[in-house]
Order: sequence, then C-alpha cells, then structure tokens
Amino acid sequence: MGVRFDKAYLLCQLCAFLVQTEPLLSFRLLYPGETYQLTFRKDSIFMNNIKFDTKVQYLKHSVLKEVIRLAFKDKLLEEIHDIPKRIVPGKVPTMRCCVFKERAILGERVHMALGGTATNENIIEVLDIACDECPVGGYEVTNACRGCIAHRCEQACRRGAITFDENQKARIDKDKCVECGMCAKVCPYNAIMNFKRPCERACKAKAISMNEEKVASIDETKCVRCGACVYQCPFGAIVDKSFILNVVDMLRRAKEQDGPKVYAVIAPSIASQFSYAKLGQVIHAIKECGFHDVWEAALGADMVAFNESKELAEKGFLLSSCCPAFVSFVEKNFPKLTDKVSHSLSPMATIAKFIKEKNPGCKVVFIGPCTAKKMETKLDTVSPYVDVTITFEELQALFDGLDIDVASLEEETLDTASYFGRIFARCGGLADAVKEGLKEHGVTNFELKAVSCSGLDECRKALLLANCGKSPYNFIEGMACVGGCIGGPGCLTHGEKDLREIDKYGKEAAEKTITGAVQAAHE
Repeated sequence: MGVRFDKAYLLCQLCAFLVQTEPLLSFRLLYPGETYQLTFRKDSIFMNNIKFDTKVQYLKHSVLKEVIRLAFKDKLLEEIHDIPKRIVPGKVPTMRCCVFKERAILGERVHMALGGTATNENIIEVLDIACDECPVGGYEVTNACRGCIAHRCEQACRRGAITFDENQKARIDKDKCVECGMCAKVCPYNAIMNFKRPCERACKAKAISMNEEKVASIDETKCVRCGACVYQCPFGAIVDKSFILNVVDMLRRAKEQDGPKVYAVIAPSIASQFSYAKLGQVIHAIKECGFHDVWEAALGADMVAFNESKELAEKGFLLSSCCPAFVSFVEKNFPKLTDKVSHSLSPMATIAKFIKEKNPGCKVVFIGPCTAKKMETKLDTVSPYVDVTITFEELQALFDGLDIDVASLEEETLDTASYFGRIFARCGGLADAVKEGLKEHGVTNFELKAVSCSGLDECRKALLLANCGKSPYNFIEGMACVGGCIGGPGCLTHGEKDLREIDKYGKEAAEKTITGAVQAAHE
C-alpha cells in the first residue's frame, strides 16, 4: 500500500502496536522521488532493510541522509532550508503539537548535522526546543498513598519536606526536598516514586540537571561524552554533533581533485551492526563511498594489548586507556589515579598512526559506535592521526545518501586482526587480550587479577576501591557503555545478539595470536 510521508510516523506507531507475530506487516512509503520499503516485526523496525532500535534514530538518519545527499550534489547551501519540509511535508503533525514546531526542531537537527554550535566545545548538545515533554521529575507521592497514621515518610525526612493534606495524604515540598530518597525507602505502600528524567537516569557521570526553564543542562566539568543521554532521550532532544560534512569533503576531493587518499578504520563492533547485509558487503560499500581502503581497528587493539600487557607487568597496576569516556571519568573524578592509566594510545589512534606512517599525507576516518571518540579525535595526542570520527548511524546515512544498496554488493575480505583484537568490542575482551599478551610475552612471574567494568556505575565502584588503595585487582578494564562498545550510542542496534555476533566475528579471525597479527602487519 502507498502512504504519504506525513502519515508515516502515525502509521509506524500503529503497526508497532498491532504487530504480534514475525513478520506481520510490509508496505511501501512514498516520498517525492524516493520509495521506502518498511517491514514490521515484533520489537523492531526495518526501514529499507535497515534495523533501528527506535524511531528517534530513524529521524536522525533522515536528516543526515538529506544533508549528505545535497552535499555530494553540491546543493547544500541552496536547499538546506528545505530539508525540514521534505521530511515533514503537509500540515498534519506526526510527532509534536504542530508541523511548525516539528520543522523548527528538524532545523536544529540539521544544524547538528553540520557540526553544531562552534562555541560549544562539547560533542553533545541539548536542543532546547525539543526538550519540553518530560515531567519535572524527582520524588512524587502517587495515588498508592493510603494516608496512614504512622507517617514514617515524615520521620525519615530530615529536611521537613513532607506535609499532609486534609485526608492525611503525603505531599512533598519540592523547594525543601533534596531527593535523598529516604521517604521512598520507608513507605510501607511503596507510594513514593522517583520520576527521574530518562537523560538524568542514563547519565552515570551525574552531568545532567534541569535549568530554570526545566530544560536539560549538561555540566561540562562532569560530562565524559559517553552519549548515554543521546540514546536514552525518548524525544531525541540530546544530540551528538556530526562531522560527516568533513568526510564528504575528503571523499569529494579524493575523487574529483586527486586529493589525499582517505582510509576508513572500522571498530570491531561493526560485526554486530548492519544485520541486513554481510560484513564483507559492508566493507565493499565503504569503498563504494570513495574510501581508498578499509582497516580493522581490531588490529590496533592487538597492538595495544601487546604493549599494555607488557606495561602492566612492569608497573604492577594499570587502568585501561581504550575507552575515552572511561579515561575522562578517571581524570574528572579520580585525579589521583590518572597516572595509573595506560600510556598506550587507544586502538583507534594506534592503527591510525600506523596507517599514516605507511601512507604519508593520507586522511583517516574512524567509524564506530562511540560519541566519546569524536572528542578523543580532538586531543593533541590523537588529532595528528585521526582526522574525523563518525558513528555507525552516520555510516548508514552515508550509504543511503549515496544510494548504495549494500545487500546487493559482492563481499570483500578484511582479515588482519586476531581473535583477541576483535573481542575488544565487548566488555571483558580487553582483559582477555591482556591475559593473552602476558602469555605471549612469556611473563610467568606476574599474576593477572583483572576486573571488567560494564558501564560507569561499575567503573565507579572499582575506582573507589583503587583510589583508597583497597582494590583486590591489578588491572581495571573500564567501559563507559554497558556491555562495552556494542552498547555504544552510535550503534544501530543494542541487544544480546550483538554479543554473540562479536564472539563469532572473533573466532573467524585468520590470525590466532596477538603476536602473529602484529608481526603480519609490519611485514
């Protein structure tokens, strides 16, 4: 059936509600000059055979795709203001109160696709106009309150924030409440609930609060750019800046003006993404975009594991340096431990340095699941090697902006890393690689006691013990995202299957040792 684009989101919601079996619904979505095939399955949405977790991701993808398409056609400047209306035509709102607000928000999304606010150094920004749908949040008394006479909530509150109405139902004075949660703990009816905003709940660095206008505000002194708020915001009001135009410019120069060759470095977590195609086809598609060649960041992970295991044996205690959000978290919250962070560059920077040493004057683009990598790219220690970082979301938009049918391409082989380099994508993979590195170095007088921290909450617990000298571990693998890189905010999907796909990808590696992979790369 044919459907106008201004009805698409309503139709998506209806179909997602109705779907009970797999697959159930399939239809065509007509857009001026384009046709989309949509298939609905339980708990997932396939658009153009692309799987997204949420429709917020699809909206972001729509904006990026239009920007990329116009940029390659050299029509961005003259048609940029038309993008919101192309995505939301007609007069019927599908997401907000009116189409005018929808287009205004889309205009802000276009701005982020162009690189965001230049004066804001953070890689993540809040779209104020989009952040207006969540309740204020905090502790609230629900209808479950029975008006009991024990008043344990009142006794537990040390701020005098609990009062009672004429029916003895509890009320919370927001001006006095400090959100300690003691009232909720003692209520016998569980009538007091904490209605934290999703972005606040997601931010384990405690960098998000509400400003005077009740809009989310990011504390730059606490933010580690992990991007958890980006993925968890149900309205897409928090967005990571995109530097996709820099990539488009590089690719155009390389093709049209005989500019520097552009190399792509793919994170190992790519094996869990693009489920509609084979990895070899994705590699081919990246080259079809104009990249001269594709490298595995997993090979950089092999190099890091080789060096980091030796460093650990020499120093006796070490924090991993692979996750930039974790490193930032250490620097901002546990400065005493900063000197314990490995001196090794991240796998991304390590392989990029290797590529540039082999190909002087080239450009390197890192493609992965991480928003913090975009900030890492700006560091003085990394910027000489990595020119731009984009996410898997942006890569998919690049494919679609160039009308590349990934699933129709022939497969290309990319097999340079070891099993241990590839499993860096999941939590625990780095610790396993360091263990293997110690073995391959022949270190027998050092016992590895590693802890793998999945998410910043676990990182905080491990670092607290280390900070006071009571850690039972000598190696802390810190991953800001739950599950590791497969849980990154720039992923197309997040799920249990992703872990299985990474392990499968690792086992397919031709090189079975870290040393073998590193030596082969230098031959």
